[in-house]
Amino acid sequence: MAALRSNPKLYVAGRFVDGTGAGATPVVSPVTGQTLAELPDVGRADVDAAVAAARVAFDDYRHWTASERAQLCHRVARLIEADAAELARLTTLEQGKPYAAEAVVDVEDTAALFTDSAEDAKRLFGEVIPSTSRTKRMFTFRVPVGVWAAVTPWNFPLMIMTEFVAPALATGNAVVAKPPGHTPLACLRLGELLTEAGVPEGLVSILPGDGPVGEQLVTHPGVDAIGFVGSSATAERIVRAAGLKRSIIEASGNGPVVVLDDADLEHAAEAAVYGAYWNAGQVCCATERVLVQAEVHEEFVAAVLKARSAAVLGDPFDDATTMGPLNNETSAAKMDRHVADAVAQGASVLAGGARRAGMPTDLYYEFTVLDDVTPAMAVAREESFGPVLPIVPVAGGDDELLRVANADPLGLQGAVFTSSLPRAFRFGEELRCGSVVVNDSTDYFEGAQPFGGAAGSRTGWGRVGGLAQLRDMTDTRCMIVGLDRGM
Repeated sequence: MAALRSNPKLYVAGRFVDGTGAGATPVVSPVTGQTLAELPDVGRADVDAAVAAARVAFDDYRHWTASERAQLCHRVARLIEADAAELARLTTLEQGKPYAAEAVVDVEDTAALFTDSAEDAKRLFGEVIPSTSRTKRMFTFRVPVGVWAAVTPWNFPLMIMTEFVAPALATGNAVVAKPPGHTPLACLRLGELLTEAGVPEGLVSILPGDGPVGEQLVTHPGVDAIGFVGSSATAERIVRAAGLKRSIIEASGNGPVVVLDDADLEHAAEAAVYGAYWNAGQVCCATERVLVQAEVHEEFVAAVLKARSAAVLGDPFDDATTMGPLNNETSAAKMDRHVADAVAQGASVLAGGARRAGMPTDLYYEFTVLDDVTPAMAVAREESFGPVLPIVPVAGGDDELLRVANADPLGLQGAVFTSSLPRAFRFGEELRCGSVVVNDSTDYFEGAQPFGGAAGSRTGWGRVGGLAQLRDMTDTRCMIVGLDRGM
């Protein structure tokens, strides 16, 4: 393996430093089983230093104009584009996703987040509000919140961290990011590029670590706001700890894919399969449960078995591979448990259902199709976060499909397949999801999309993406000016 072009140290206030923690965390590749680096553990002193530096940097940076911040973000984007091959290689090595099919796309999307945030921030307009007084003028404008703590997951380590770093920089905020300690390399490489781009010292720190580091960050008195992407259980702990701090929370997804009896079944099957194998199913909006009207169940199953050939499990550095290993043993064990539970309760394994033998690590899981799944099974109730496509036949009309779909509190993003516009609108409006995709995969995503949870669910609040996120990362400041007094 070629030498890593990533500094396995902590990125604190624009510099790489050894951590003050008690030990080190090995970064082990799920692709090869090789230890890629030893990352120093984060200590409380590192958190304090990062937050203190962020506060100092923010006091100056908040005065930068939108155009100045945009120019900075564009410089970062250009450096990411120039370094794309190395960032993608690091992502594949530490996360496991296929290099050509996915990691390169992740890096392209990361650069686009800086570009789009730069341009959106220049169009973050206020408004003039008619006053009840003849001598008053009332208007609003946006101001940065302050120091954000961004706690982000391992499934898209570079891109999801950037989903907070880019809009934070574009809107005048500072950010201390905590990606996971076992997928830090691409994130730390980004730190090098931030310094090269001229990001003011202290404005961004990157502290890869485990849960205690996140807890120290979200409860730190110098942190004004929290950005989190991860599981619902962790989100609930963060919210309890953070109290009234501003927060953007994107939690677990178990979004339904609803296949109606008038759908293009071949297209629905291809989209469902794609949503189950992209990133080995380790996506918050992956295909998690497919609710199929009973009248077309058998035909849909046949279409899925035909479409599953698109999932090619293998070496992530082979261009023919479309699905790499799972990232960690916890995820693989969850797949084992979900498949075993489903089989024990009467589901049928039509494809896969086990880890592939003879691979460099034990994390390569076969693309799995389960039929005759019921809503009571763990694979339908919980977020599997693995390459599994559970098919739930539902007898009854649209009312019953909606009832089954909305019985789970982890909607996040759902999909409906139908040739009827009225039915599409009904499911779009009545599914308890933050987003609903019509006739495409639940994995469909655009950078400008306001992505996030649904009210009344356990999927969080606030939005990640586009102008909606920039609004969530700024305050509305209202000014009322009197014209009847001298200035």
